[in-house]
Amino acid sequence: MSTTSTRPGTAHGRTGATAVHPLVADRWSPRAFDAAPLPDAEVVSLLEAARWAPSAMNAQPWRFLVGRTTEDGPDATHTGLLGTLAPPNRAWAHRAPVLVAALTRVVEDDGSARAVGPYELGLAVAQLTVQAESLGLHVHQIGGFDAEAVVDAFEVPVGYRPVAVLAVGRLGDAAGLPGWARAREGAARSRLGLEELAFAGRFGQAFDGLGSEDAGSAAA
Repeated sequence: MSTTSTRPGTAHGRTGATAVHPLVADRWSPRAFDAAPLPDAEVVSLLEAARWAPSAMNAQPWRFLVGRTTEDGPDATHTGLLGTLAPPNRAWAHRAPVLVAALTRVVEDDGSARAVGPYELGLAVAQLTVQAESLGLHVHQIGGFDAEAVVDAFEVPVGYRPVAVLAVGRLGDAAGLPGWARAREGAARSRLGLEELAFAGRFGQAFDGLGSEDAGSAAA
């Protein structure tokens, strides 16, 4: 019997004891995608959300290579990006109707390093991800890919670095996933407790404002 992909939730936007907006609290990274193409308007909406991310000196160093599946099948960008993924990721990501390579400028025009480039790209991708959630879409961010292969395949100029590939789409049927991926699809989410992440006074000393609101290791 087929099983639609589901995830034990953070109902009503709550992560442990603390209320968090549902677009954040309910976000997760599925591997089971519905292969149906996404409308142009939805894809553009995701990119527009990324475009308006904060950026130091408004440099906007992020760039995106967007591959899509249409009614005629995957386009050349989708096929090319899929080929750069590590085999375990390729085994499920081929069904995602949109694959996006997220790149950032890491070298300024004067040759100096842009140390904040990856941080700025992360902000842009985070906004894209929240926008996706608002549209009923999901994003699975993939670090297991060959960055040099992306550079070579898409003639990425010197000074830019691919950081991640994003698989985007609606939830699909988990029954078609490899066994290891199917098992992970329903696993509970967890995060480190805030006392392990938020400090004050010195590194490692828990922020004293946590009190009873610390979400602990609850899903986040």
